[in-house]
Amino acid sequence: MNAYVLSFAVLLLTGSALGDRFGRRRMFVAGLGLFTSASAACALAPGIGALIAARAVEGAGAALIMPLALTQLSAAFPADRRGRALGIFSGLTGLATFSGPFIGGAVAQGLAWRWIFWINIPIGAIAILLVLRRMGESHGPNFRFDIWGVVLATGGALGLVCALVRGNSAGWGSREVIAAAAAGACLVAAFVAWELRTSTPMLPMRFFRIRAFSTANTANFCLIASMYGTLFFLAQYLQTALGYGPLGAGLRLMPWTGTLMVCAPIAGNLADRLGERGFLAGGMILQTAGISWLALIARPGLGYPQLLVPLSIGGCGISMAMPAAQRAVVGAVEAGEIGQASGTFSMLRQLGGVFGIAILASVFGATGGFGSPQAFTAGFAPAMGVAAALALAGAIAALAMPRRRAVVPAVIPATLTLPVPARQAG
Repeated sequence: MNAYVLSFAVLLLTGSALGDRFGRRRMFVAGLGLFTSASAACALAPGIGALIAARAVEGAGAALIMPLALTQLSAAFPADRRGRALGIFSGLTGLATFSGPFIGGAVAQGLAWRWIFWINIPIGAIAILLVLRRMGESHGPNFRFDIWGVVLATGGALGLVCALVRGNSAGWGSREVIAAAAAGACLVAAFVAWELRTSTPMLPMRFFRIRAFSTANTANFCLIASMYGTLFFLAQYLQTALGYGPLGAGLRLMPWTGTLMVCAPIAGNLADRLGERGFLAGGMILQTAGISWLALIARPGLGYPQLLVPLSIGGCGISMAMPAAQRAVVGAVEAGEIGQASGTFSMLRQLGGVFGIAILASVFGATGGFGSPQAFTAGFAPAMGVAAALALAGAIAALAMPRRRAVVPAVIPATLTLPVPARQAG
């Protein structure tokens, strides 16, 4: 898991930069091919070492897929319809994220763990054919590849993610974690300094002077940290404290996950007309309320019906906030800069997920354990309190966003090599 997370998180900005320079469709197909091939290598792995190496390659393929998918989708729709498209995208992405453990558990329990990777092969092959037939090519505004930016951003992200991933097992005060965090922070600082002076930055620092861009990214970081941390422990709470099996726990998460398919497209469509600020802030407040409710009622043997309302409230909040955050970030920059914006969004999103799990695991380890349902609940409730605090911090950041910005209804053809800027960011 760590091998996948590390390569995925640290290469997201690089994946976006490669797409801008060498063609987004070309690099998207390369990512699909790399992910599919690495999945086959995982399934065929003769030992744990080969499996870990293949998982790292799989993460590199995903780092090409995720930001370029968001870029291509954002560029294919005019600004006044982008929220609806991103709402559908958020619903499907969120549903996949939440259903992954459930489907994986069912496959591993019914067949064998290798089939978790084998099922990726036909899906990847079909996706490659569809992309080649239906998706046009496009490039970013810069034809020079910012190699020093790639090196510094990759190294900085690697150090920070390594520190977060290893913090709970090696100890937050260990030399390993402190050295990784310090190296990551220094390289990030060097990356910022380099991007400020180079003529062709992979991530223009002026983006962060755009209030919609910086506040939406901050809110989304908190959203994903809260969401991933909650998902990580909620699935275990259903099994360890309430006694459900992996399949039963996955089914009982559906009130939380099912809202994404229904609410996210609706929220994205409404955000096109009403703006993102209210949906992002309101969604984060609902998430805060739902998770706080879970923290207050958690106990061993809790009846499942008592979880339905807080799960549904939290799910609706996430469904409202996700498409609004995506739309706010890509809508804050020029059309030709969507690739850079989506790469930043995807990297901060992944860092938020790693951060949320690491922080909640630290709180859980300090207050509870896996020895009994009582011990697990003793750690679960405080961890959910921290998840609620993260969601509240995201709501505060969302309230600092500017109010609705004007939208110019101009279609950006996906086949353009150099997309024409649709408008100046507000």
